[in-house]
Amino acid sequence: MSLETGMAGYRRWLVLAVVSSALLLIVIDMTVLYTALPALTEALAASAAEKLWIINIYSLVCAGLLLGMGTLGDRVGHRRLFVRGLLVFGLASLAAAYSSSPALLIGARAVLAIGAAMMMPATLSIIRLTFTDEREQAFAIGVWAAVASGGAALGPVVGGVLLEHFWWGSVFLINVPVVLLALLLTWRYVPLSVPSSARTWDLLGSLQVMVCLIGLAYAIKELGKRESSLPAALVALLIAGLFAVLFVRRQRRSADPLIDFSIFRNRTFSSAVAAAVIAAATLIGMELVFSQRLQLVLGLSPLEAALFILPLPLAAFVAGPLAGHVLPRLGAKAVLSVGMLLSGIGMGLYLVAHDASPLWQMSILALLGVGIGATFTAASSTIMSSVPAEQAGMAASIEEVCYEFGGAVGVALLGSVLTAVYGASMAVQRVGVAATVQDSLDEALLAARHLPPEQAQLLVMAAKGAFDGAFLVVMAVCAAALLLGALLVRRFAVERIR
Repeated sequence: MSLETGMAGYRRWLVLAVVSSALLLIVIDMTVLYTALPALTEALAASAAEKLWIINIYSLVCAGLLLGMGTLGDRVGHRRLFVRGLLVFGLASLAAAYSSSPALLIGARAVLAIGAAMMMPATLSIIRLTFTDEREQAFAIGVWAAVASGGAALGPVVGGVLLEHFWWGSVFLINVPVVLLALLLTWRYVPLSVPSSARTWDLLGSLQVMVCLIGLAYAIKELGKRESSLPAALVALLIAGLFAVLFVRRQRRSADPLIDFSIFRNRTFSSAVAAAVIAAATLIGMELVFSQRLQLVLGLSPLEAALFILPLPLAAFVAGPLAGHVLPRLGAKAVLSVGMLLSGIGMGLYLVAHDASPLWQMSILALLGVGIGATFTAASSTIMSSVPAEQAGMAASIEEVCYEFGGAVGVALLGSVLTAVYGASMAVQRVGVAATVQDSLDEALLAARHLPPEQAQLLVMAAKGAFDGAFLVVMAVCAAALLLGALLVRRFAVERIR
């Protein structure tokens, strides 16, 4: 399978621009709701659990379907699947923008994820098959990774800017004109790929992965609740484990599996997968709690919060292509480990300097962005360069599952850590009002509106203090995960990708 090779230089870069614009939509939608969450929660009366599902259903459904969509792209052609994904994404964006309840928004986000899953493997596969020169390919994948990491970090910024002037649904409505433009440019500039009829689409395998991920996320969220049900969490874990076993057995028996598990014998490949998961989990999870702290604790407007976060995505956008440029010379081991080390240092520095001057805080966010951008680029390039061209769709799916799965784990795990620590702190303080204030800071601030001024002030101070303590715990977990990941990469990634 191959795209037109040797195409005019300008056209190759136009193809990169088109697929990168679509990727930007996909990854922004992972985090765009973070600055919109307080307004959305109030408008739809969403509970703490519903908020996490609104955020997380997107990554969970997308991660579950990505593996199958990669091989489907190999079978029907990556451009065809890309165009259909754009159409689904655009229609789902309209539905999400005008959702009138948490349930409807969760459903619209699930359909958005289907469109994203159709597009994501196609974006990286088209790049992999368009750029045949090794150095150009490394740079192009660096741009792709910069968009992936910077776009995820840019989501809260986009949300903040839009919410300064429009209602929360605008964070979805903005997708529609971009989708229309991407469709026009795709038909004009992106060449058709040659479908491989030998590739089979294993829908059942994709659904097994999705059930496994949703079960795992449900168990984590259940354990993080104020009134958690241990039996429900155990049942969810058993379901997740059962479907994981069924998926592995199905793939090992298949003549054309969604995942060729022999790839993981390559220790550098496995290290890149682990690095991608850790980087995505810590970035997405950190941004979830960070954007809420800026608005709910520090009292910044959505636009002010967006500008505060801006150094992170800007640094990631710059670091991605630079990492792609040096990767062929330095190797995956060096770039991956240094990228994760810088990210871990950035998280750790913010942990101790979270009350420092805005200039210091923004400088630390920039350092974090450099590390995340370099890590994403090195991980993406390593994963994609480890397989032959005919397996580009499978490799792209694995690579993108890493980010979606990591994001889902980050939201589920770190969101639950935040909820559990916040709830425990509020319970210890015995604020003497409704127990629901122990669920989230949003609930406490809403409850305070109906209390006498003195009691309301005490409740707000207690809730903000509890949230700040939980925020520090989340940052500590992120820093530890990134530093441990850097050590593991240095230990196990023994090969160099040239």
